[in-house]
Amino acid sequence: MKISTPLLGTLVMLLALLAPAAHAQQVKGIVHELESSQRLKDVLVKNLRTNEKTQTDSEGNFTITADINDLLSFTQAGYEIDTAFIYEEGVKRVYLVRDQKNIVIDEVVISRLTDSRLVAEIEKARNEGKTVDASQNRGGMRISPSRLFGRQSKMARNNLKMLLTEQNNRKVDRLFSNQVIRAIVPLSDTELPLFREQFRPDLDFIQTASPEDVRIYVLDAYSKFKSN
Repeated sequence: MKISTPLLGTLVMLLALLAPAAHAQQVKGIVHELESSQRLKDVLVKNLRTNEKTQTDSEGNFTITADINDLLSFTQAGYEIDTAFIYEEGVKRVYLVRDQKNIVIDEVVISRLTDSRLVAEIEKARNEGKTVDASQNRGGMRISPSRLFGRQSKMARNNLKMLLTEQNNRKVDRLFSNQVIRAIVPLSDTELPLFREQFRPDLDFIQTASPEDVRIYVLDAYSKFKSN
């Protein structure tokens, strides 16, 4: 059977249109942190050709539609943006590197800082999170949109809150010590850390309270602790 030239041309065009769809596949992968190999959740995964986006789940897994030779980007706060080239089928493993210029501070890291380092980090976060510039040329103060809405400035302000909370807690704990508490109420070694965490008083109170005020506060807190 002889196929006419117009019909042959139509078939070629249809095959060309269907070819990309034939290569499309569901690419699966896992995103890890390079140093710890910990799986990372909520990483933004994007196909740079199609602009399709997805996020990793709680176990670092993701699934996205991609063709061979597509390029995927991976974005997560506190990590350097990375890309992965799709050159074969199968599960892809991607390792992200911490962004040393823009680190997200977490509570575990804060608790390991020395007092002097904590003060230095507070000053650093306070400077990076400033929203107002002092203009020497124009005089006065002006709000900087880049500082107000920029990602780095927002992260610095969030870090500052955590750092200041940790600093206040340390000041309280030096006055609301194990020795002070045990001199008033009997608590075991396992109960004492939980008691201090649950009933840590405000800094203003503990700095101005008399010994009798502290004794009454501890007795009241102990009664609540035991009832719970």
